[in-house]
Amino acid sequence: MANVTVFDMKGQKVGTIELSDAVFGVEVNENLVHQAVVAQLANNRQGTQKAKTRSEVSGGGAKPWRQKGTGHARQGSTRSPQWTGGGTVFAPVPRDYSVSMNKKEKRAALKSALTSRVEAEKLLVVNEIALNEIKTKDFQAMLDALKVEKALVVLDSLDKNVILSARNIPDVKTTQVNTLNTYDVMKYGVVIASEKAVKNIEEVYA
Repeated sequence: MANVTVFDMKGQKVGTIELSDAVFGVEVNENLVHQAVVAQLANNRQGTQKAKTRSEVSGGGAKPWRQKGTGHARQGSTRSPQWTGGGTVFAPVPRDYSVSMNKKEKRAALKSALTSRVEAEKLLVVNEIALNEIKTKDFQAMLDALKVEKALVVLDSLDKNVILSARNIPDVKTTQVNTLNTYDVMKYGVVIASEKAVKNIEEVYA
């Protein structure tokens, strides 16, 4: 089992915590991690794009001029793609971009992502992440004390003061244990988690 230093919000070392190998010490499966990231990005796409083809735009029923003798190129419809107001060639249509992964694969990918953060020493455990009021300056002070600029902050509960204080800071995202996902863990690089959140992660994903 890996031992990780526990800090307070001022960046001072206050102890250590032993991490479960079932979650933070698995064999990293890069292929599964890649699949999970691709699946989440694909599933975020709405797929509601739509443009009309020449058969769908209105008008254009009559031949604009006779076939020969006018000096113009021959035309059969004013709604052909080369005309203003004409249809679009190979127009995009609504489609479903979703990619499916089963629960075991998603769980394994998340464990691999968390393990990779531990191995890279980019998992920072804080004994308690709490603020008395909504104040971005106080949250930024914690990041500065931990020497972090870009991070995913994992909370053990829905703490309004912390979430709203972190909202305006670029490259920082807050999440709870039940909404933790592989994409965010890999995107933000450094994971800051409260001690309770780490224990909750071990209970939920072990």
